[in-house]
Amino acid sequence: MAKALEGIRILDMSHVQAGPSCTQILAWLGADVIKIEMPGRGDITRSQLRDIAGADSLYFTLLNCNKRSVTLNLKSERGRAILEELVKRSDVLVENFGPGVLDRQGFTWERLHELNPRLIFASIKGFGPGPYAECKAYETIAQATGGAMSVTGFPDGPPTSTGAQIGDSGSGIHLAAGILAALFQRERSGRGQRVEVAMQDAVLNLCRVKLRDQQRLMHGPLREYPNPSSGDSVPRSGNASGGGQPGAALRCKPHGPNDYCYVIIQPQVWAALAKLIGRPELATHPDYATPEARLSRLGEVFGLVEQWTSRYTKFEAMEQLNAIDVPCGPILSMRDLIEDPALAARGLIVEVAHQQRGTFKTVGCPITLSDSPVAVTGSPLLGEHTEEVLSGLLGLTGAEIGELRALGAI
Repeated sequence: MAKALEGIRILDMSHVQAGPSCTQILAWLGADVIKIEMPGRGDITRSQLRDIAGADSLYFTLLNCNKRSVTLNLKSERGRAILEELVKRSDVLVENFGPGVLDRQGFTWERLHELNPRLIFASIKGFGPGPYAECKAYETIAQATGGAMSVTGFPDGPPTSTGAQIGDSGSGIHLAAGILAALFQRERSGRGQRVEVAMQDAVLNLCRVKLRDQQRLMHGPLREYPNPSSGDSVPRSGNASGGGQPGAALRCKPHGPNDYCYVIIQPQVWAALAKLIGRPELATHPDYATPEARLSRLGEVFGLVEQWTSRYTKFEAMEQLNAIDVPCGPILSMRDLIEDPALAARGLIVEVAHQQRGTFKTVGCPITLSDSPVAVTGSPLLGEHTEEVLSGLLGLTGAEIGELRALGAI
């Protein structure tokens, strides 16, 4: 069965996480992703946080499945000439170098468009045009400048980053959406275009409900927050749900660091929940019967529910709460997730063969297409497909490839 993006060729000149997370999704959807890497070193994450000597790190393998690797030295004139030929034969070029890096190597948008008018040139940068345009960004910097850290953590503590990589992988997903839109538009226009995502912008987009709350502050305190504030900025929300329905992470047995169940109290389930926790009289008590009455004593309300959850495991609590339609979910640790048989059966946690590591586990494609199933394959070794691509795509002979290698161009 044909893949959704079969026939689309992508030059992946990205590195670390933001760009590779984008191109891996596109590879899973069927694109031929050719990862361009520096000879001898490659993507810096190949050696970062390495757990097996001499093998590519899990940092690299989990972000570069289903790709081909070609080594190319862009400091070499011959290397740059090869890239030009690859650009002419590709649909998309993805990069997340620092500001101006590709321009200084002669690959401006104007030059790339001249080489291939149908090319889509997709970039991730830390910031868009403005005072920070030339600044570098990393995951936590994106979270800081995109607003996420200011609203994450508890009210009496410092700003906190989230473990989810909303700056890097969040930007990658945004870029993938832009690339797909540009490919679709090219079907009508016949022209490629630039696609740009700033990490700050992607994080802010993911924080839009907090932008909602910033404007609500103009009309009074945010009463659904743990410490309602009438200050001039949205406070940190702790484990509050952030929506119109109050929620909290409640302790469960055996009282380990992740033995919690997150519980949301909706008006329509309050009576059943009060009965379940052994306090049926709270369903009609004037201090608890309505959402408005409970709002001023949420700490007390969730404390009563926690007295009940603490008698059960997070999975037992979830089973009983779901039986009465209370929205809830256990706090699943990374170990819980990597060992979850249901996720493995769905293909969301997959075990992948690797030439150096034997096998490793990774997250499978989170997007399901009924006519384009995804088979996850291992990440490429450095330069593994150089000869295959140069001969198959550019028609170079073995002798020509050997000469390029001797010159340090590949």
